[in-house]
Amino acid sequence: MQYPLPIAQLIDSYMKLPGIGEKTATRLAFYTLDMPEQDVHDFANALVNVQTKLHQCSICGNITEQDPCAICQNSARDQSTIMVVEQPKDLMAFEEMGEYDGLYHVLHGVLSPMDGIGPEEVNIKSLIVRLQKQSKVKEVIIALNSTPEGESTAMYISKLIKPSGIKVTRLAAGLAVGSDIEYANSITLKRAVQGRTSL
Repeated sequence: MQYPLPIAQLIDSYMKLPGIGEKTATRLAFYTLDMPEQDVHDFANALVNVQTKLHQCSICGNITEQDPCAICQNSARDQSTIMVVEQPKDLMAFEEMGEYDGLYHVLHGVLSPMDGIGPEEVNIKSLIVRLQKQSKVKEVIIALNSTPEGESTAMYISKLIKPSGIKVTRLAAGLAVGSDIEYANSITLKRAVQGRTSL
């Protein structure tokens, strides 16, 4: 059966979201159809506002309504550390945790030569420029996912920063609590051994 054009277009729009297949998109489209009109307008406005009212902070690359962002403007934060993350959602996760009070730098991606993503396509150059301008920075914490792309990006950034004398560290990683060693992959085990701590 062919859906009316507005429904078909809405289904296509939902299918552009990650992890949404045709069945889920169809269910969401019909759910949207039954929503109160004001809720639909609010939903549409929220989508438009994300595109029109948010931009990247000129210092750290985080998404923000104001420039610079609230974190970069906050002089009470530890100015001696910068945590490098892949996406704004990673920054939000650390902020929700509430244990880190330094600054951030958002790359908006990782190096992936096979996908045509090189150093110019991610926010690395501005990090190096930032480190040259901010003499208070003593440590850069690389907090990227433990994927081949994340690992290669971490190594690349580390090689760029180390000549400046700034300490480069990485998040401890390895075996999750409650996991079985026999099911862990070699990268996880390697990081677990490297990140071992005293008892």
